[in-house]
Amino acid sequence: METAPGYLRENFIHPEGMQYRGTLNANDLGSARETRALPRVRFRALTAVVILLVAAESLLAQTPTPLPSSTLTDPASEPVVLAVAKVMPAVVNINAERVVRRQIRDPFEDFAAEFFGTYRSQPREIRQRLQSLGSGFIVDPAGYIVTNEHVVQRAADLRIEVTTSDGKVYNAHYITGDPKKDLAFIKIDGQSGFPFINLDNSSPNLLGQTVIVLGNSVGYGSSISRGVLSGLKRDITIGDLEYKDLLQTDAAINPGNSGGPVVDIAGRLVGVSSAKMAFTPQGVPTQGVGFAIPAETVREVVKGFKAVAQKQPSAEPRSTSNQPAGANADRLFGMQLQDLTAELTDAFGLVSGRGVLVSAVEPESPAAEIGVNRGLVIYRVGRHDVNSVKSIEALLARVQSRMTVDFTVGVARSDGTRQLQTVPLTAR
Repeated sequence: METAPGYLRENFIHPEGMQYRGTLNANDLGSARETRALPRVRFRALTAVVILLVAAESLLAQTPTPLPSSTLTDPASEPVVLAVAKVMPAVVNINAERVVRRQIRDPFEDFAAEFFGTYRSQPREIRQRLQSLGSGFIVDPAGYIVTNEHVVQRAADLRIEVTTSDGKVYNAHYITGDPKKDLAFIKIDGQSGFPFINLDNSSPNLLGQTVIVLGNSVGYGSSISRGVLSGLKRDITIGDLEYKDLLQTDAAINPGNSGGPVVDIAGRLVGVSSAKMAFTPQGVPTQGVGFAIPAETVREVVKGFKAVAQKQPSAEPRSTSNQPAGANADRLFGMQLQDLTAELTDAFGLVSGRGVLVSAVEPESPAAEIGVNRGLVIYRVGRHDVNSVKSIEALLARVQSRMTVDFTVGVARSDGTRQLQTVPLTAR
């Protein structure tokens, strides 16, 4: 039988097996099936599906709230930050100044003496001041400091200043050292109660553990670098010195770090920064190869250093009595002095019994900058007349850096001629 357009002829089979035949509008097919052919059970199932779909749409429409991450960490609680905060107060920057002496002759005098037989004076002594920057760390509340020997090499006129992490500056003096171990012992003058690193609680020094280098890197105080312990028992040669059983690390060790501590993330001492290998013996450039003296070696050497320190009757600065003549004048103002003997007084035609001869002036020193030259005579310091190096040294004993002292200098001859001038010199 034909049907009108838009209509379909179908046989409908009920789920329970009953068959129906009829003609339906195609647009009403679904509703016809639901109302006339589907049982109540299937209607309930479709209703449940609709409800679930509506609920899902409602959930998706809501803005999701991110859960707090358990991996976020406050930087203030990082182990490295805590270790640095624990150790840094005991780390110091060291500025050491020492004097190197050289004797020179005037080449014109040598020429004149050789060809004309004229008088040849004694060689003139030149003192060159050398400065070195390094690091160290306090190992005792009394102010004892460990550093590298090459940072504070023993010298006759050694001057040491240390700066703590809070910016305070102290004078220090050299006690003893071991060039073979490249370790030295110095002490802050007249102070105590300092934070320190305990040498009896050292790191186990395990390969791969995190290490921190602290110190005065390239002159920037209170600097740190971080790496791992990358080698044990390394032997290296620098110049004529052989170093044995060193630790190797890839943490950056730069000029100025020498003598500073290397610690682990618990703040325990790993070793003392000693050297950096920039090139192999064959000239091949390297990266991340630095060396440190192990904490065990430091602990044993410091025991001997403390024994030496205990034998010293006083830890105060050394008196000037053991220093060479004119040490204060040279140290503070760059002048080397000499007593005027009767022979010198007669040779120069000077007034007898007065003044002290300036035998040498250090270039670019306070004396040189103000115009004091070799051969002039100092007649007065402040309001005091002087006639010996000892008297000048006694007057300068209490002078400190950046203090200004008036010197009356010039020439007073026995014939009554006088050319004197009072000049202010500021101690360096």
